[in-house]
Amino acid sequence: MTGWRGSPPLGVVVDLDDTLYPQADYLASAAAAVGVAAHTAGLDGAAVHAALRRELAAGSDAGGTVDRALLAAGVPAAALPRYVPALVAAFTAHTPSRLTPHPGVAEALRALAAAAPLACLTDGNPVIQAAKLAATGLQPLLPVVVVTDALGGRAVRKPHPLGLLAAAARLGVPPDRLLVVGDRPGKDVAVAAAVGARAVRVRQGEYATAPDDPRTWAVVHSFPAAAQLALEVLGLAAAPA
Repeated sequence: MTGWRGSPPLGVVVDLDDTLYPQADYLASAAAAVGVAAHTAGLDGAAVHAALRRELAAGSDAGGTVDRALLAAGVPAAALPRYVPALVAAFTAHTPSRLTPHPGVAEALRALAAAAPLACLTDGNPVIQAAKLAATGLQPLLPVVVVTDALGGRAVRKPHPLGLLAAAARLGVPPDRLLVVGDRPGKDVAVAAAVGARAVRVRQGEYATAPDDPRTWAVVHSFPAAAQLALEVLGLAAAPA
């Protein structure tokens, strides 16, 4: 039993970071690239690398992480303008060779795509997000990808509804008939609620222990489990009246 009430969804929108693959893997490799760039610039690359890892662990979507890492590594504030642009560029340009998806993700995406219109909605720098998606090898399974920052920068990141509305338009599905799958209550669950849709929270990754606020329709511990729930409720749309 799904416990679903009301009209069933007509499309599915999935998050990327920590929903489809462990974002910690990307952050670790990007921080290492910044450490190499810091060494090339004449800084203590190991210290910058370690400081950046700590900053990212404290909150991976906060701005100014490179600045704070340099300060923590002992770089004077007055010297930041000399180093920050090149190190930010190293972070942005980093292209991981491989990011391994969570177990069962590729198979689950194939099943979802066969059952309903499917899209990915992700926050972040479009260059970075494209590199992540390419490294996962999942791009061919996601016919529609919307990167919120491409629509208006950080101001329209989830839970701002603009990205989800754009995904709905590209899928040809009313926004309130989408089912959103993601790991963050304050972003993925909240953006679904903002357009009258429902969500499945996948409790894994950086925000695995965050409280269920706002509350959501369902909470699971893996993407395949979320996909199975989605397939069950999508089946309601095809069932005889």
